[in-house]
Amino acid sequence: MTSDLPPAYTALMRHPMMPRTSHDEAARFNFLTHFNRYVSGTLGRGNQLAYDARVLPAFRAEHGRDPQHRDEIREGMNRDPFHRTWSALKRNSMEMRQMNGRQAVLRQLDALDAQARQYNEHSGQLELDSGIVQPEYQTCVDIHCQPGGYHGEERPGDVTVGANYDVGLFATTGGALGALNDGGGQAVVAWAKANRPGWSPGRILDIGCTIGHNAVPIAQGYPDAEVTAIDTAAPSLRYGAARAAGLGVRNIRFVQANGEDLSRFADDHFDWVQTTMFLHELSAASLPRILREAYRVLKPGGLMLHVEQPQYGPDMPLFEQFMRDWDAFNNNEPFWSAMHGVNMEQAMEEAGFDQAEQFSVGVRAVVDPSIFPPSPDGASEDYGRAAIWNAYGAWKPARAQEMAA
Repeated sequence: MTSDLPPAYTALMRHPMMPRTSHDEAARFNFLTHFNRYVSGTLGRGNQLAYDARVLPAFRAEHGRDPQHRDEIREGMNRDPFHRTWSALKRNSMEMRQMNGRQAVLRQLDALDAQARQYNEHSGQLELDSGIVQPEYQTCVDIHCQPGGYHGEERPGDVTVGANYDVGLFATTGGALGALNDGGGQAVVAWAKANRPGWSPGRILDIGCTIGHNAVPIAQGYPDAEVTAIDTAAPSLRYGAARAAGLGVRNIRFVQANGEDLSRFADDHFDWVQTTMFLHELSAASLPRILREAYRVLKPGGLMLHVEQPQYGPDMPLFEQFMRDWDAFNNNEPFWSAMHGVNMEQAMEEAGFDQAEQFSVGVRAVVDPSIFPPSPDGASEDYGRAAIWNAYGAWKPARAQEMAA
């Protein structure tokens, strides 16, 4: 018999770089894991009831029609006392998660920094570039309410934000990403192996890797490949490279680089270029640049894959769009709403892929069912638990002479 309750925080795998939590810190994360599930699930259903019972009738009375855009629903829901209370609880849970993780990291920061330096000096898997400037659109807010976003430093050379991200993600997702928070990367590998059996990509590029939750499983799934994981945020890369080395993964490099300018790589360099839950972090100007650069460095016959939550469109009810949009207005995700309104098919076409070469598929995070009971088949995710995603991809056509050969 499986339970809908999330697993205990103690089920989180303690790899060598993972910050150690005290009894009280683990207890707080346990509370937050269950609290998040309760707020998003049980209490979250009250938003639909509030809309049906109060907000929609009031809108119809005032305008003589139904809402025509998710913004109109938001305007009404933001005046509703239930939704206002629910939003405050959800926002507060994220702030508590960040503060608990930050407390755990800061009290052992000397040890974490020293351990990261030792791993990175010996592994040779970290390449930083002081000339890389953090994009302004990434520094405008503390992404996910995390102090310093992905790039902030308490002192030069530290790993605070990477360690905080790692130690608390389990609580944020309710354990849905597995014992190493890497269920998204495992899902991508499972999809690739099922859809291209026997494929052996030689070079793989992961753009916007943060600490490697999704890039490391790809390196593990394709041990003969050279995996390059890039990000602009040095503190996340320091932690990510040390984390990979501590896990014994050697076929991956963490490189400080901006996906808008991949000039360090030649045309047709990679067999696979991918992102996971990264596109929604991009400004409207940067997203097409990254897609074009990704297309340029991809070999003919290679795979482009971008994993995200579903795009808004005519097939998605306006109320669902409004609920998914919550992060854009309440969780410091300034580009979430605009990005999920982008026509990805068109954006991929403008990057170089004909529509006939494109595909869109669903992927579900892979977890250990002996510890993390799987979601029932057909179950929907809860607008943020990150258990089910969409993948937007394409296989780059081989050149005519290569096809003839």
